[in-house]
Amino acid sequence: MKRVLFTLSFMSCVGLFAQTKSVDTTAKTVDTPKVVKSSFDNSKEQLVEITTNFGVMVAKLYNATPLHRDNFIAKVKEGFYDSLLFHRVIREFMIQGGDPNSKHAPDSVQLGIGSAPGPMTPAEFNGNIIHKRGALAAARDGNPTKQSSNCQFYIVQGKRADTASLRRTEEQIQRESHNPKFHYTKAQKEIYERIGGTPQLDQNYTVFGEVISGLDVIDKIASIPTKPGDRPMMNIVMKMRLLN
Repeated sequence: MKRVLFTLSFMSCVGLFAQTKSVDTTAKTVDTPKVVKSSFDNSKEQLVEITTNFGVMVAKLYNATPLHRDNFIAKVKEGFYDSLLFHRVIREFMIQGGDPNSKHAPDSVQLGIGSAPGPMTPAEFNGNIIHKRGALAAARDGNPTKQSSNCQFYIVQGKRADTASLRRTEEQIQRESHNPKFHYTKAQKEIYERIGGTPQLDQNYTVFGEVISGLDVIDKIASIPTKPGDRPMMNIVMKMRLLN
């Protein structure tokens, strides 16, 4: 069976780029996960501490994306992410991790194709949630329903956008999502223009949280020189725990 690459693409001034490995969107039969009652308090947002060799980040998980939230919480509880790497880094775009194959992986191992047991997670798009700087989102392969990897994630560094580029992105999202009513709010435009992000990923990948402390750690990791395939020249190891 051909294995799929959990990745994401990004827009530059010369077009749309992605990792060059082809994606087989029919390689897996995806089952819809059963909806189960959460075992934690939904009235407050869960906080997760992400420790790296470049510092500590704290992320909050959105209650508006319960399938992704619960999946992430379950994996943090079981220690799934401990000793995994941020295996793919693109400056002014994002830092990606969560591939189980990255644990103690030698340089020769191709990363980005690993998955946890179980089905992928159905997309949970929300017009109120955007890919601003610090956004925590799920990577995915090229499946047509845009279901997420059940373990790989990325954190947005991004860059500031201007009014013209946001207008072009709006129009692109309207075309590709067949939703002519999609528009950024005034507040969302101000966020992208002031702090930045990756608006070209909106309504295409599920954002399920955001870093609320340690944004400088994202910048430090994103500045590390990389090898072909965007793997950092040094291993950036993570460890996670729930804070509440």
